[in-house]
Amino acid sequence: MSVDELDTRILRLLIEEPRTSVREYARILGIARGTLQARLDRLERDGVITGTGPTLSPAALGHPVLAFVHVEVTQGHLDEVGEALAGVPEIVEAFSITGGGDLMTRVVARDAGHLEDVIQRLIQVPGVVRTRTEVALRERVPHRLLPLVEAIGRAAKGR
Repeated sequence: MSVDELDTRILRLLIEEPRTSVREYARILGIARGTLQARLDRLERDGVITGTGPTLSPAALGHPVLAFVHVEVTQGHLDEVGEALAGVPEIVEAFSITGGGDLMTRVVARDAGHLEDVIQRLIQVPGVVRTRTEVALRERVPHRLLPLVEAIGRAAKGR
């Protein structure tokens, strides 16, 4: 999917001002509302825009501990383990990976004891061989996509 300069301006607005109306976005961008809506529809259809819901804070929800748990899986059981992990509410993301382990999960917990309970639950999943946990101390670069969007926009402008 090719993203042009107008698309990047639209994406920037969505990131910076997520609660603004389509009408207001069109006014800010100086384009027709129909043009903007067509662009938004295409960006959603092409998978560039994947959601419109709020971003939630696990810490504010009472789960301030963040850990990355690497999970080694018995060969041939990756799908089953992945399905079992989806049933653990404290696992907020899980990825198949290369390197040390088969899966990497992002786990949130209330405290260290709760994290240990979650890890013990993971170890008991059939097909899990072992886990390795790394606890995050402080977020240094929050999740962000605007610098990437801006870089893509600059590259599109130069084409």
